[in-house]
Amino acid sequence: MELPTYFTRFLKEIRPTENQRDNCKTAHNTLRERLHRDEDLKPILVSTFLQGSYRRATAVRPKGESKLDVDIITVTNLSQCDYPNPDKAMDLFLSFLDKYYEGKYQKQGRSFGIERSHVNLDLVITSAPSEAEEEIYKSKAVRTNLTLEDVNDWLLMKSWIPPDERINQTTFLESIRGKEWKTEPLLIPNRDAGNWEKTHPLEQIKWTSKKNASCNKHYVNVVKGIKWWQRVNHEDDCPKGYPLEHLVGVCCPDRITSVAKGVTLTLETIVANYDTYALYKQTPFLPDHGVPRHNVLGRVEGEEFAAFYEHAKEAAEIAREALDIQDKEKSIKKWRELFGSKFPDSDDSDDNGNKGNSSKGPFVATTAQKPTGDLSPRRYG
Repeated sequence: MELPTYFTRFLKEIRPTENQRDNCKTAHNTLRERLHRDEDLKPILVSTFLQGSYRRATAVRPKGESKLDVDIITVTNLSQCDYPNPDKAMDLFLSFLDKYYEGKYQKQGRSFGIERSHVNLDLVITSAPSEAEEEIYKSKAVRTNLTLEDVNDWLLMKSWIPPDERINQTTFLESIRGKEWKTEPLLIPNRDAGNWEKTHPLEQIKWTSKKNASCNKHYVNVVKGIKWWQRVNHEDDCPKGYPLEHLVGVCCPDRITSVAKGVTLTLETIVANYDTYALYKQTPFLPDHGVPRHNVLGRVEGEEFAAFYEHAKEAAEIAREALDIQDKEKSIKKWRELFGSKFPDSDDSDDNGNKGNSSKGPFVATTAQKPTGDLSPRRYG
């Protein structure tokens, strides 16, 4: 059974709490405001914007004492030619970090990690975009604090503004008709290799926004569900984090009508598409959005992927059984087997919250039908 109200409650339990989200907003807003006010950095700073799972609304609640991670991209006008060694470019931010975060930051392979009381911030320094693209990075569409769950009409274009700044919604909708901006990848430090490498966070955000729309707004919740399944059952598996999210994106069919179907069909598509890779312990090549030469799974070893595949295969069987079962109690039990105790246990109400109904037997409104047509697992090139 699809059990939509149960999934709503489940997702509420695994999303970052309102307090955690407030802590994130305070921490990243403070960092960004300080960056833009800093007199020493003003000559090189073009813009700052949010990226990562927090921005894409695919983050799940941290485990135990762990903290949420928030990624902040700092767009500079630094030239790769002037700073062929990215370490030297990153060093320009040391005085700023010592001033505001002394003893609370460390240099990482591709960013500065800043530890706050309730949040971990990743400050990523990027090398110059073209002058023609600087306007894009200064736009409200890029610099917004809103995540893809906060607003469902985000577009990468100059005319996009946050909902609280819109005087007339009809006029606003007219203004955002047309093509979105196309941007080039940015360059981020790779300190281990001693050079710069391409990344395209805006393209990842754009892709996620469009995918979520094509999945009837269920896609980001499918990602959260599968991330949670992995955490509960196979926390040490790889891929995890963004590579896992990217794999889910490739395999999640469009036009899904519920999170339950999305999770089931995504796991089944992984099983259908990557059996040969798992058999030969090879890592699939999944091109990154905006940087197609970059394999998102490039750091996953073949044996690691094969182990993940076997776990996904088991999960797909459990999810299919949970989806197809027409006995509510048994369906709930199977979903809890997949997702753990955060998935609600049975109670004396039906899936619509109506008291006094039997918890067993078919419910016409929520009985899952086997998918057909576009919802079937399919191969991707």
